[in-house]
Amino acid sequence: MTKHKITTLIVALVATATAIIGCTKPENPELPINDTVGTDTIVPEEPEEPQDNIYQFKVLDGAGDSVSLAQYRDKVLLVVNTATQCGYTPQYTDLQRIYELYQDSGFVILDFPCNQFGGQAPGDYDDIHDFCTGRYGITFPQFAKIDVNGPNASPLYVWLKSKKPGNIQWNFTKFLINRKGEVIRRYEPGNPMSSVESAVRNAL
Repeated sequence: MTKHKITTLIVALVATATAIIGCTKPENPELPINDTVGTDTIVPEEPEEPQDNIYQFKVLDGAGDSVSLAQYRDKVLLVVNTATQCGYTPQYTDLQRIYELYQDSGFVILDFPCNQFGGQAPGDYDDIHDFCTGRYGITFPQFAKIDVNGPNASPLYVWLKSKKPGNIQWNFTKFLINRKGEVIRRYEPGNPMSSVESAVRNAL
Protein backbone atom coordinates (compact mmCIF):
# COMPACT_ATOMS: atom_id res chain seq x y z
CA MET A 1 0.00 0.00 0.00
CA THR A 2 1.37 3.37 -0.95
CA LYS A 3 2.21 6.05 1.50
CA HIS A 4 -0.54 8.25 0.06
CA LYS A 5 -3.18 5.57 0.57
CA ILE A 6 -2.05 4.99 4.14
CA THR A 7 -2.33 8.70 4.89
CA THR A 8 -5.79 8.85 3.36
CA LEU A 9 -6.91 5.86 5.43
CA ILE A 10 -5.62 7.42 8.65
CA VAL A 11 -7.45 10.66 7.91
CA ALA A 12 -10.65 8.76 7.26
CA LEU A 13 -10.33 6.78 10.50
CA VAL A 14 -9.72 9.95 12.51
CA ALA A 15 -12.75 11.62 10.94
CA THR A 16 -14.94 8.62 11.71
CA ALA A 17 -13.78 8.46 15.31
CA THR A 18 -14.39 12.19 15.74
CA ALA A 19 -17.92 11.82 14.38
CA ILE A 20 -18.69 8.93 16.74
CA ILE A 21 -17.35 10.79 19.75
CA GLY A 22 -19.35 13.87 18.79
CA CYS A 23 -22.60 11.85 18.74
CA THR A 24 -22.02 10.23 22.14
CA LYS A 25 -23.45 12.00 25.20
CA PRO A 26 -21.11 12.13 28.18
CA GLU A 27 -22.40 10.30 31.25
CA ASN A 28 -22.22 13.39 33.48
CA PRO A 29 -22.58 16.38 31.25
CA GLU A 30 -21.89 19.72 32.79
CA LEU A 31 -25.09 21.60 33.24
CA PRO A 32 -25.17 25.09 31.84
CA ILE A 33 -24.92 27.75 34.47
CA ASN A 34 -28.35 29.16 35.20
CA ASP A 35 -28.48 31.88 37.78
CA THR A 36 -32.23 31.40 38.20
CA VAL A 37 -32.11 27.75 39.28
CA GLY A 38 -33.18 27.41 42.95
CA THR A 39 -33.53 31.13 43.44
CA ASP A 40 -37.30 31.44 43.12
CA THR A 41 -38.53 34.29 45.27
CA ILE A 42 -40.25 32.99 48.41
CA VAL A 43 -43.04 35.30 49.47
CA PRO A 44 -43.34 35.18 53.26
CA GLU A 45 -46.75 34.29 54.62
CA GLU A 46 -48.61 37.25 55.98
CA PRO A 47 -49.26 37.00 59.71
CA GLU A 48 -52.76 35.95 60.63
CA GLU A 49 -55.14 38.72 61.58
CA PRO A 50 -55.68 38.92 65.32
CA GLN A 51 -58.85 37.14 66.33
CA ASP A 52 -61.79 39.28 67.33
CA ASN A 53 -63.99 36.63 68.83
CA ILE A 54 -64.39 34.76 72.08
CA TYR A 55 -62.03 32.00 70.94
CA GLN A 56 -58.98 34.19 71.56
CA PHE A 57 -59.42 33.98 75.33
CA LYS A 58 -58.23 31.57 77.99
CA VAL A 59 -59.83 31.35 81.41
CA LEU A 60 -59.22 29.34 84.58
CA ASP A 61 -61.29 26.32 85.44
CA GLY A 62 -62.18 25.30 88.98
CA ALA A 63 -58.82 23.60 89.45
CA GLY A 64 -56.94 26.74 88.40
CA ASP A 65 -55.90 25.30 85.04
CA SER A 66 -55.93 27.42 81.90
CA VAL A 67 -58.71 26.55 79.46
CA SER A 68 -58.97 27.88 75.92
CA LEU A 69 -62.44 28.99 74.89
CA ALA A 70 -61.54 27.83 71.38
CA GLN A 71 -62.84 24.43 72.51
CA TYR A 72 -66.33 25.92 72.17
CA ARG A 73 -65.87 26.89 68.53
CA ASP A 74 -69.06 26.58 66.45
CA LYS A 75 -71.24 26.52 69.57
CA VAL A 76 -73.84 29.06 70.63
CA LEU A 77 -72.72 30.33 74.05
CA LEU A 78 -74.34 32.17 76.91
CA VAL A 79 -71.75 33.80 79.19
CA VAL A 80 -73.10 34.63 82.67
CA ASN A 81 -71.57 36.19 85.77
CA THR A 82 -73.24 34.57 88.75
CA ALA A 83 -73.56 34.60 92.54
CA THR A 84 -74.93 32.12 95.05
CA GLN A 85 -76.59 34.56 97.48
CA CYS A 86 -78.27 36.94 95.05
CA GLY A 87 -81.93 37.67 94.47
CA TYR A 88 -81.37 36.44 90.92
CA THR A 89 -79.72 33.17 92.00
CA PRO A 90 -82.93 31.20 91.26
CA GLN A 91 -82.24 31.95 87.59
CA TYR A 92 -79.97 28.91 87.81
CA THR A 93 -83.16 26.84 87.49
CA ASP A 94 -84.02 28.38 84.11
CA LEU A 95 -80.41 28.32 82.96
CA GLN A 96 -80.14 24.59 83.62
CA ARG A 97 -83.51 23.95 81.95
CA ILE A 98 -82.48 25.87 78.81
CA TYR A 99 -79.14 24.10 78.77
CA GLU A 100 -80.76 20.69 78.93
CA LEU A 101 -83.18 21.61 76.13
CA TYR A 102 -80.58 22.87 73.67
CA GLN A 103 -77.20 21.35 74.53
CA ASP A 104 -77.62 18.63 71.91
CA SER A 105 -78.10 21.37 69.30
CA GLY A 106 -74.76 22.96 70.17
CA PHE A 107 -75.61 25.27 73.07
CA VAL A 108 -73.33 25.81 76.10
CA ILE A 109 -73.60 28.06 79.15
CA LEU A 110 -70.32 29.41 80.57
CA ASP A 111 -70.73 30.31 84.24
CA PHE A 112 -68.32 32.79 85.88
CA PRO A 113 -68.97 33.37 89.59
CA CYS A 114 -68.24 36.93 90.67
CA ASN A 115 -68.12 38.40 94.17
CA GLN A 116 -68.05 42.07 93.13
CA PHE A 117 -71.72 42.79 93.74
CA GLY A 118 -72.65 42.88 97.40
CA GLY A 119 -70.22 40.07 98.24
CA GLN A 120 -72.92 37.67 97.10
CA ALA A 121 -70.55 34.93 95.84
CA PRO A 122 -68.52 34.11 98.97
CA GLY A 123 -66.34 31.06 99.35
CA ASP A 124 -63.97 29.31 97.00
CA TYR A 125 -64.75 27.44 93.81
CA ASP A 126 -65.60 24.20 95.61
CA ASP A 127 -68.07 25.96 97.91
CA ILE A 128 -69.79 27.65 94.98
CA HIS A 129 -69.82 24.58 92.75
CA ASP A 130 -71.15 22.32 95.50
CA PHE A 131 -73.95 24.80 96.17
CA CYS A 132 -74.89 25.13 92.48
CA THR A 133 -74.83 21.42 91.74
CA GLY A 134 -76.54 20.48 95.01
CA ARG A 135 -79.26 23.12 95.00
CA TYR A 136 -79.86 23.62 91.28
CA GLY A 137 -78.32 20.57 89.68
CA ILE A 138 -76.27 22.54 87.16
CA THR A 139 -74.29 20.53 84.62
CA PHE A 140 -72.92 23.29 82.41
CA PRO A 141 -69.29 24.48 82.74
CA GLN A 142 -68.51 26.62 85.75
CA PHE A 143 -65.18 28.42 85.99
CA ALA A 144 -63.07 30.07 88.69
CA LYS A 145 -64.29 33.30 90.27
CA ILE A 146 -63.39 36.46 88.37
CA ASP A 147 -63.80 40.25 88.44
CA VAL A 148 -65.94 41.65 85.67
CA ASN A 149 -65.34 45.36 86.34
CA GLY A 150 -62.39 47.45 87.46
CA PRO A 151 -58.62 47.15 87.03
CA ASN A 152 -58.59 43.39 87.63
CA ALA A 153 -61.44 42.61 85.28
CA SER A 154 -61.06 39.42 83.26
CA PRO A 155 -59.83 40.17 79.72
CA LEU A 156 -62.82 38.17 78.52
CA TYR A 157 -65.19 40.62 80.20
CA VAL A 158 -63.24 43.64 78.99
CA TRP A 159 -63.83 42.33 75.48
CA LEU A 160 -67.50 41.47 76.07
CA LYS A 161 -68.16 44.97 77.36
CA SER A 162 -66.38 46.49 74.36
CA LYS A 163 -68.87 44.75 72.09
CA LYS A 164 -71.97 45.59 74.14
CA PRO A 165 -70.80 48.66 76.07
CA GLY A 166 -71.34 49.40 79.71
CA ASN A 167 -70.02 48.12 83.01
CA ILE A 168 -71.69 45.06 84.45
CA GLN A 169 -74.38 46.35 86.80
CA TRP A 170 -75.13 43.21 88.79
CA ASN A 171 -75.00 39.43 88.97
CA PHE A 172 -76.57 37.36 86.17
CA THR A 173 -75.80 39.71 83.28
CA LYS A 174 -75.74 37.57 80.16
CA PHE A 175 -73.95 37.75 76.80
CA LEU A 176 -75.15 35.64 73.89
CA ILE A 177 -72.43 34.49 71.48
CA ASN A 178 -73.15 33.11 68.00
CA ARG A 179 -71.42 30.18 66.27
CA LYS A 180 -68.75 32.54 64.91
CA GLY A 181 -67.73 33.58 68.42
CA GLU A 182 -69.31 37.04 68.09
CA VAL A 183 -71.37 38.83 70.75
CA ILE A 184 -74.88 39.28 69.41
CA ARG A 185 -76.98 40.18 72.47
CA ARG A 186 -76.61 41.39 76.02
CA TYR A 187 -79.24 40.78 78.68
CA GLU A 188 -79.43 42.55 82.01
CA PRO A 189 -80.32 40.49 85.09
CA GLY A 190 -83.96 41.62 85.12
CA ASN A 191 -84.65 40.71 81.47
CA PRO A 192 -87.12 37.82 81.25
CA MET A 193 -85.53 34.42 80.87
CA SER A 194 -88.14 33.68 78.21
CA SER A 195 -86.50 36.37 76.04
CA VAL A 196 -83.08 34.81 76.61
CA GLU A 197 -84.41 31.38 75.67
CA SER A 198 -86.03 32.72 72.49
CA ALA A 199 -82.77 34.38 71.42
CA VAL A 200 -80.83 31.17 72.11
CA ARG A 201 -83.26 29.19 69.98
CA ASN A 202 -82.96 31.69 67.13
CA ALA A 203 -79.14 31.67 67.30
CA LEU A 204 -79.10 27.89 67.01
